[in-house]
Amino acid sequence: MHASPEVRAPERHRTDARPDPAVGGARAAGVLGLTRSEFARAVELGIVHAGQPTRCGAARYTGAELDRVAASEGFPDALRERVETVAGAEAAGRVLGISPGRFTRLARCGHITPVGYRINRYRTVVWLYLAAELRDFAARDQGMLRGSAPPTDRELMAAHADLRPRKWRGRHVGLLLRRTTDPWGRAAVLASVLPEEEVRAAVPDPAERIVLAALAPPPPYGHPQIPAAAAVADRLLTAEPPAEIHWYRASLDFALSRARGQSKSTGERGPT
Repeated sequence: MHASPEVRAPERHRTDARPDPAVGGARAAGVLGLTRSEFARAVELGIVHAGQPTRCGAARYTGAELDRVAASEGFPDALRERVETVAGAEAAGRVLGISPGRFTRLARCGHITPVGYRINRYRTVVWLYLAAELRDFAARDQGMLRGSAPPTDRELMAAHADLRPRKWRGRHVGLLLRRTTDPWGRAAVLASVLPEEEVRAAVPDPAERIVLAALAPPPPYGHPQIPAAAAVADRLLTAEPPAEIHWYRASLDFALSRARGQSKSTGERGPT
């Protein structure tokens, strides 16, 4: 059963009249002629930059930032193309001109990285892919779309491997890290994808753990609210393979050393 289509916000061509100096996400989406989910994706990808949040933490977007985006070449069609997503192997396979089965193999083996997810009514993960990236892949790697699978892929499939969650987490963490230069904020991003026991081992000081928890990023747009579906989605947010956990733990240790150094020198944030 397909979800009901999302109604696109009406386009607004701004001439002499300017919006408020900073507006919320819903109004910003309308200014750029995007749906709420398209706008959320644009923010996530770093295409639209949020300004200073409100006192309650809600994101705000300045008129200057919206002007910058609206002045980009090919606006608004080019902007929509950059944030367009397709859901699931069948839709993604159509973009590439291949079967859903072949697409699933390419994605499971890590050749194509999801940009998001949805949990359907059967509590199954439906991965989302950027249509523009699929088209680029088709143009760049025609050989992957035809013929037999390479030996490495055959080995992965024989082992029932699925790299999609790990590849998505890597992308998600990378995007979050690019949106902050604050050392404690960066440490909080890395801690947010580690199992709780790893965070406790890396951060034995309860006061530091409180800081990291307060700065932890919220779940991505579209994360389900229904408990049963949220339980499925929550597992996607936590690193699982030992090698992945080790990488994030080492990255967290390095980020914490920088954050603690900042606190000692400036006292701006976090325990000293």
